[in-house]
Amino acid sequence: MSSNKFRIAVRKFDAFESSIDKIWKLFCEKTGCKLELEAIPLDLHPLYDTILKEEGLKNGTWDVSLINTDWIAEANATNSVEDLTSYIVKDAPQDFPNGWSRSLLYKQEFEGKTVGLPFHDGPECLIYRKDLFESTSERENFRKQFGKELEIPKTWDDLMEIAEFFNRPEENLYGTTFAAFPDGHNTVFDFCLQLWTRNGELFDENKNIKLNSEAAIEGMEFYRKALKNTNAIHPESRDFDSVKSGLAFANGNLAMMVNWFGFASMCEFLEDSKVKGKVDIANVPAGPTGEGTSLNAYWMYVIGTGSEHKDLAYDFIKFAVNEANDKLLTLEGAIGCRKSTWHDADVNREVPYYHKLEELHKKTRSLPRKSNWSEIADVIDQLVLEVINTSEDIKTILDKAQQEVNRIENI
Repeated sequence: MSSNKFRIAVRKFDAFESSIDKIWKLFCEKTGCKLELEAIPLDLHPLYDTILKEEGLKNGTWDVSLINTDWIAEANATNSVEDLTSYIVKDAPQDFPNGWSRSLLYKQEFEGKTVGLPFHDGPECLIYRKDLFESTSERENFRKQFGKELEIPKTWDDLMEIAEFFNRPEENLYGTTFAAFPDGHNTVFDFCLQLWTRNGELFDENKNIKLNSEAAIEGMEFYRKALKNTNAIHPESRDFDSVKSGLAFANGNLAMMVNWFGFASMCEFLEDSKVKGKVDIANVPAGPTGEGTSLNAYWMYVIGTGSEHKDLAYDFIKFAVNEANDKLLTLEGAIGCRKSTWHDADVNREVPYYHKLEELHKKTRSLPRKSNWSEIADVIDQLVLEVINTSEDIKTILDKAQQEVNRIENI
């Protein structure tokens, strides 16, 4: 690759792109770096393909990449990402590791080495229109219709009941949505949330992936019913990924959604947001006997093992994750990972619920860190699609998926 360019593979998202561009300019002003930045924004699948499937991190195509926690085990197992331990020992990032929640550091640690630094986070949560929930007329109408008070939903059944109440297609307002677009991520996250919030586990007692548990059956029965409830959900839900769901919410088309925290804060930063100042967050709803559990997945900076500019790459990502730049990233509309950002006065002035991130992180769970997770995720993706697109018995669907996972795992 041309040695006069510094190439970063970026997850396509305006806030990611603008913040990295600004941080690079600040870095060059500080260090005198003369390399030209080539930051290429890519959608999820093309990003995965270029950095891992096509070995772009190993062969020098990319100096640095954004990578999510779903892929980091595979990246490490294939020797695609540089071990940062010696760099950190010699010249650690500002306030490392205490400046971050432990929940944002452990996924990139393998056998005593660290292979990434936190970039962007924001666990899943319930995002809702507080103006609707606090409206005197709405509360009165709900009380008349249901004989009880309008409250933030604590269970999935509550969520759907309230979603039906707020569903008003004639006003272009829908009760809720589920990001059901089949991309190996959104449907997988929903499967896990439905499982965990019903006291289910993704592993059996022998540490093997288990998809056909009673909690999974219960969760998928709810999910099928919910996706078919045209009196409650946005009609484009099956084509929504998390980004499109977030944009629909910011456009004022949804009363509630379970989505990443970043799509709540985005409502405060987007110039054309129709719900600025009208948003708040709460815990993810639960099953009848479960607890609200948040899903934690995050993005990090990694350095490619094939990079010609490894020392420069480390200097850049160390600079990029300092307190000032973590705040800059946040004010661009992404989600900074530092504790200092979560409690920053300027940030909380813009996003009044930003400080709630610390509490959310105390109730998070993460997807398994497995080098073959992308294969397993494809199986889960397919089973969820069969759940929502067919009338086949759900236990049968899950049993078939279990057989495929067993084949992958060679059990």
